Amino acid sequence: MATSTSAEQTTVPRWKIIGPGLVVAATGVGAADLVATLIAGQKFGYTLLWCVVVGCIMKIVLVEGAGRYSLSTGKTIFEGWRSLGAWTTWYFAPYIVIWGFVYGAAAMAGTGLALQGLFGGLSTTWWGIASGLIGLVLVWTGRYSVFEKVLAALVGIMFVTMVGAALLTLPNLGELLTGLAPRIPDGGLVNTLALAGGVGGTITLAAYGYWLREKGWSTPAYMRVMRIDNTVAYVVTGIFVLATLVVGAELLYSTSVAIESGDAGLLDLGVVLQDRYGQWAGKLFLLGFWAAAMSSLVGVWNGVSLMFADFMTNVRGGHSDDDEARAGGTWYRAYILWLTFPPMAMLFLGKPVWLILAYGVLGAFFMPFLAVTLLWLLNTDRTPAEWRNKLHSNVLMVLCALAFLALCVNEVRKAVAGA
Repeated sequence: MATSTSAEQTTVPRWKIIGPGLVVAATGVGAADLVATLIAGQKFGYTLLWCVVVGCIMKIVLVEGAGRYSLSTGKTIFEGWRSLGAWTTWYFAPYIVIWGFVYGAAAMAGTGLALQGLFGGLSTTWWGIASGLIGLVLVWTGRYSVFEKVLAALVGIMFVTMVGAALLTLPNLGELLTGLAPRIPDGGLVNTLALAGGVGGTITLAAYGYWLREKGWSTPAYMRVMRIDNTVAYVVTGIFVLATLVVGAELLYSTSVAIESGDAGLLDLGVVLQDRYGQWAGKLFLLGFWAAAMSSLVGVWNGVSLMFADFMTNVRGGHSDDDEARAGGTWYRAYILWLTFPPMAMLFLGKPVWLILAYGVLGAFFMPFLAVTLLWLLNTDRTPAEWRNKLHSNVLMVLCALAFLALCVNEVRKAVAGA
């Protein structure tokens, strides 16, 4: 594809800093990531601070690769995967179906837990169901501009509340800086990998190209804008995760307070903040907890539904530019319904072991799958020569792939052991 002569590409695109990058980063940081970061701070203080930096760099590299492929080729990531062979479809088909069912229940439970802590009244289940329905309403029409503004507002709440909580704890700056020196504490390898891998996303990283398209950034003319957008978004996310680590280190590590794993750990931290600084501090933190959980829910309801619409349209012989593959189409709305209503049964009946096992195993393979397929796509003639990986991109992507493969092995082991 020619990239340097078209009039369209010589114009300077209008852009805003708040764009698809902030959407993908905010969607990827949910309640589970906050708990993992808090527990890392609780166990190891600032020792794993460097992992936050590494995690941000890893995500910047992968998301930039996904965005570069989409902008340079005009194709979606699923079209790219299909060009690598049928094996990608055989992996992605069961993954997106099972992932959506289990994630829908987890996302509603997380938002419900936060709202129950904030307001009481209804049970966690009913607050979660209400959140799922609100998410459905917000993304049903597929209007990207509305969706982006909602995510931006939620990110603002997340950022202010968590950074505010970190400042409130008055971090020890000397110890904070020592955490930038790479080291793995005894027994901390899993926490190290989890913290680096959990800074902002799984399947939602691959949705970036779809959000670029919805934003109207669809040609190589937007390449520089995309890179700025992506980098700024993950710097903001890194500051947010850093603030979470500070809270864990200052409030939990220094006082030997333990919190539960899972979303309930955030309620524990709200109680600690309330006891130390007053009821307002606990409530403010719970508001940030809700914003993080709700941003992930709304982001997935939109972004992964776009991926599913593209997937179904292509496997049925259509094209990614067809209306059915876009926001507001039949398959887009079908997946929103799949995310919202069937998972409600899990909120009432519990989670079947076999489904959780499949979810854990398939999900563990996604980040290595993304890293390896991006390496393949961005080093072959599937990408125009001008936009293929340079040496530094290949080195960073290989390191990402190796790190996520190690995390994958650990996650599969945990999933099997848990089952």
